Amino acid sequence: QVQLVESGGGLVQAGGSLRLSCVVSGSTFSINRFGWYRQAPGKQRELVAGLSSGGTPNYADSVKGRFTFSRDNAKNTVYLQMNSLKPEDTAVYYCNVYHQLLDRDYWGQGTQVTVSS
Repeated sequence: QVQLVESGGGLVQAGGSLRLSCVVSGSTFSINRFGWYRQAPGKQRELVAGLSSGGTPNYADSVKGRFTFSRDNAKNTVYLQMNSLKPEDTAVYYCNVYHQLLDRDYWGQGTQVTVSS
């Protein structure tokens, strides 16, 4: 099993920054894909940024140049640095991992990000 605990959401004005964190614990040795997703009210959940083992992060077009995905293996933590935030970035943000051996996804509880205009 894998547990994901997110933090770092909040209320920020347009143009501001936030950094989301996701601590990954449990059976982490077979995780080969990480991702940050978001879901705004009335919309489908969408991939914001993702990273596969041995690869480089990929980003949704809407956040390219503003968001940065990073990973600290020593802390078993992944981050999403969000700069130049816009009201349309308002959503619940979810951390996601794919466990190759168990062939399943795991999700965090979500953290609310609200950007005021």
